[in-house]
Amino acid sequence: MEDREIIELYWRRDENAIAETAARYGPYCCAIARSVLGNDADAEECVNDVLAAAWNAMPPQRPDELRAFLARITRNLALKRLRNNNAKKRGGGETALALEELEEVIPAGTTLDEEIEARELARKLDEFLATLGVTERRVFLCRYWYFDDLRNIASRFGMGESRVKMMCARTRKKLLLYLQKEDLLS
Repeated sequence: MEDREIIELYWRRDENAIAETAARYGPYCCAIARSVLGNDADAEECVNDVLAAAWNAMPPQRPDELRAFLARITRNLALKRLRNNNAKKRGGGETALALEELEEVIPAGTTLDEEIEARELARKLDEFLATLGVTERRVFLCRYWYFDDLRNIASRFGMGESRVKMMCARTRKKLLLYLQKEDLLS
């Protein structure tokens, strides 16, 4: 079943939408959750939460791209679950480490003003990612969106861990300069 047909099922409040979503995107969402949580059982529970969240979000939301919509929900719910669990105990610390690396460039915010600024920051991050080469962008996303560890990224891209680490450091530096140029950071 195509994404637009699945979305239409949600809008008609047809419970088959959940089954179709699970069949088409369950493994994808589970992989995202597992990379954040480092635990199969928690990842599977997270996917169930994702399906419920998608059901509650549509309508009123009508995503243009269902895969990206579900990925965002999965990542957010997995991060929320991770905060409720002990990151070092459950996730092996990889997610916490990746977030810590990014906090050097992008501080975490909690107030409403900071939430508004975060949306602007997200838009600028998309613009920044478009300036990167394909490999650099993919490595950056693997590390900071999917929270892959350096070893897995190195293996996936056929390079050494030290090269991946250096590429991530250089990309974070480019991001910092870009955000400063855009007056989003001082």
